[in-house]
Amino acid sequence: MKIQPARRIVGEVSVPGDKSISHRAAMLSALGTGRAAISNFATSEDCASTLRCLSQLGVHIERDHTNVIIEGVGLQGLRPSTAPLDCGNSGSTMRMLAGVLAGQDFVSVLTGDESLSLRPMKRIIEPLERMGARISSESGHAPLRIEGRKQLKAIHYEMAVASAQVKSCILLAGLNAGGGTEVIEPQGATRDHTERMLRWLGVPIKSRVIEGGGIKSEAITIEYGKQFKAKDGAVPGDISSAAFFIAATAMLPGSTLEIKGVGLNPTRKAVIPALRALGVEAQLDFIERDGDWYEEDFLEPFGNISVRGGAGLAPLKEGESNVLRGPLIAQLIDELPILAVLGSQVIGGIEIRDAAELRVKESDRIRATVENLRAMGAEVIEHEDGLTIPERTNLHGARLDAHGDHRIAMAFSIAALISEGESEIIGAECVSVSFPNFFELLESVVER
Repeated sequence: MKIQPARRIVGEVSVPGDKSISHRAAMLSALGTGRAAISNFATSEDCASTLRCLSQLGVHIERDHTNVIIEGVGLQGLRPSTAPLDCGNSGSTMRMLAGVLAGQDFVSVLTGDESLSLRPMKRIIEPLERMGARISSESGHAPLRIEGRKQLKAIHYEMAVASAQVKSCILLAGLNAGGGTEVIEPQGATRDHTERMLRWLGVPIKSRVIEGGGIKSEAITIEYGKQFKAKDGAVPGDISSAAFFIAATAMLPGSTLEIKGVGLNPTRKAVIPALRALGVEAQLDFIERDGDWYEEDFLEPFGNISVRGGAGLAPLKEGESNVLRGPLIAQLIDELPILAVLGSQVIGGIEIRDAAELRVKESDRIRATVENLRAMGAEVIEHEDGLTIPERTNLHGARLDAHGDHRIAMAFSIAALISEGESEIIGAECVSVSFPNFFELLESVVER
């Protein structure tokens, strides 16, 4: 994909349905009873992988673009697949579906593409085996062979890695575990879509805060065996997708953009204050229905985001606001590549630390971000757990490698818009993993 610099961004867009919520809505609708109609379902290839796997497990699914109808089969109604379940490039599909399959009385095999087969799976294997499932793998990587049990053992599990996928895997397994299964997040709360959706469906789930040593940990407990009825719901727009448009607008003076119907879950919208701290002018307008936005579908708040491009970006608190680290990182993990690009345009640059998890995503996102920014003329210091851009840089066009990673492809497509000269994104087609119409939507609001 060849990209020319832009003069400004102007207009109004709606981004695709939230990928994280769509995965969970599909899986929990399948485990419920009755029919669920899900609208604005994510158009991503990752979520299509989840639907294909559920279909192989005997779930009847009808799909018309962003409208999906799922006939729930109940907690123990899945049927063994005659072939391996191909999760494609989707870590969410593999990790969360593993939790579902651990509580089924049959054997399943989960596979994925080359990239997914390199991603760490010991983080789910260990707790699921403690719950009674038997899992074999290739040294902690896919393919995973899961020998499930009709009734698992409840556990108390303290996560070693801040990961909503791992937390959700254990909670989904907990639906078929005797007693109450508790997951503790010592690094702070990760995104809570699974907990919200379970509550919305009437599943008993509790959360509490554990304080000690100056650190607040989150503990979530799910009760066993509560059958629930599937419910219709509309998925809000994906704020991680919106972040690319927010950054592009902020970096191009004279730009104005409104992004409609975006999910504003408190554990996901941390990107907004992070952007504001770097000088981005972004306003949130929560959408109310029946006077209480917390009563929206899946208990997910949503609203519109208005962004205005300024003459320049600078941290509001010099020496502080351009440093991203600590518990906040878990809530920004998907937005860090585009935040790094935006940081290259901030006076004083940006520093991102405590983000070693980026190295085991669809690509080594730290290395990919560093290499591409350097190719565009930026000075970047690479750390094992992040990167530092010491000062603002005028980027120039370059040949950029997406490394097969959708978020890298989109982040550097935005970088290309603010650069001098043409840029070329190698492997840009990988955006289909999360945002198939990204380039089309971007071009609709770009003025040159």
